[in-house]
Amino acid sequence: MAPRGARMSETVWVRLRRGSRRLCRRADWADLLGADWAERIMALDVTDRFHAKQGRSTGRLILGAGARRLSVYLKRHYRLPRWLGLLAALWPEGEWSPALQEMRHLEWARSQGVPVPAVVAAGEYLGPWGRLQSFLAVEELAGMLPLHEAVPAASRRLGAADFRRWKATLIAEMARLVGDLHGRRCFHKDLYLCHFYIPEDDTRTVPDWRGRVHLIDLHRLARHPWTWPVWQVKDLAQLLYSSEVEGVTARDRLLFWRLYQGRRQDNLTARWLRRAVVFKWRRYRRHNAKRVRP
Repeated sequence: MAPRGARMSETVWVRLRRGSRRLCRRADWADLLGADWAERIMALDVTDRFHAKQGRSTGRLILGAGARRLSVYLKRHYRLPRWLGLLAALWPEGEWSPALQEMRHLEWARSQGVPVPAVVAAGEYLGPWGRLQSFLAVEELAGMLPLHEAVPAASRRLGAADFRRWKATLIAEMARLVGDLHGRRCFHKDLYLCHFYIPEDDTRTVPDWRGRVHLIDLHRLARHPWTWPVWQVKDLAQLLYSSEVEGVTARDRLLFWRLYQGRRQDNLTARWLRRAVVFKWRRYRRHNAKRVRP
């Protein structure tokens, strides 16, 4: 899905004085939202689950009904740094806005076999003198739950033996996904349990997890061929910190570590990594304890 709108025939002066826009969409987007969607999208009221802070917002937008129904999560960035807008004016084919960057990350992840939400539409609005806004609409993972909700649900719905097998097979798939990303020196940078999604029906049975564990919020995804140890520690510490939910035990965390490390778990590098992850995890705990302390 390639953005269209900004033309190389436009001069830098035109883009600085008048602005421009780059848009891409799926065919059903305009059919459901209307032909003038591009003029309305930044001010459009969402349906529910609206959150806003620091010049950006997220909400669910439900369009149509019945067989024509489309449900998306709409991310909008209203006030991006002026220097990004100036770069967008100078180099219009670059992906300077968070929306177009995350769209590229999602498409890359999907091409690598990582299950992620489908991109429905995205756009970048360059106003006069570097004023920049952007939006991204991704299809809702309907009927799915984040893992920090799914694990407690499965613990209540499954018998003890089935729940242990459910966790073991799920952990193996998570270790595979994370290991594949890190093996490419690519890092999520928000690798919390709430960013893994599975079908709610899978909390009642023990499925084949291949292709059923989705990752969301890839806006910070990046490849770091030189500084990768820093980001590896950050990802793993975030996952460890967020695993403190009902149903997750120390045995589960140890299983993830063993599967993630594979044959490397007893060498010097693995021991260093384990210490660094635990150190970072403790810092997360101390930091968040201060935030909730009255």
